[in-house]
Amino acid sequence: MSGYLKEVNIKIDMPTASDAVKRVTYNIRNGKSMGFTAIKIIHGYGSTGKGGKIRTETRRYLAQQKDKCMIKDFIPGESFSIFDETTRSAFMVCDELRRDSDLDRSNNGVTIVIL
Repeated sequence: MSGYLKEVNIKIDMPTASDAVKRVTYNIRNGKSMGFTAIKIIHGYGSTGKGGKIRTETRRYLAQQKDKCMIKDFIPGESFSIFDETTRSAFMVCDELRRDSDLDRSNNGVTIVIL
C-alpha cells in the first residue's frame, strides 16, 4: 500500500490558535479512521511573516502528539525536502508525498503529519 494523503486548510477562516489546534486534533482522528497515512496541514506562516500563532501552536501540539505516540512524526514545511531523512522515510509510508507541490519549496506555512 502506498498510503493516502489528506490535505486540510485549518486557517481558511482565520480561527484562533486554540480552534486551529482543535481542527488538527479532529483531522488526525478522522484521517486515521479513514485510512490516510499522512495529512498536509495548511496553517499559514503568520500575517506578520514572523511565525504566526496558529503555526507555532500547531507544531507545539504535534510535538506533544508525537511524544504520546498519537502520530508517527511530522515534517515542518521548510524541512520537507528530498534531502531530509524524515521526508524520505515518509515517502515509504505515503508515496503521494513525492508528488506534493510543496516538496522542496521551503514552505513554512505547511506541516506534514505522518499518521
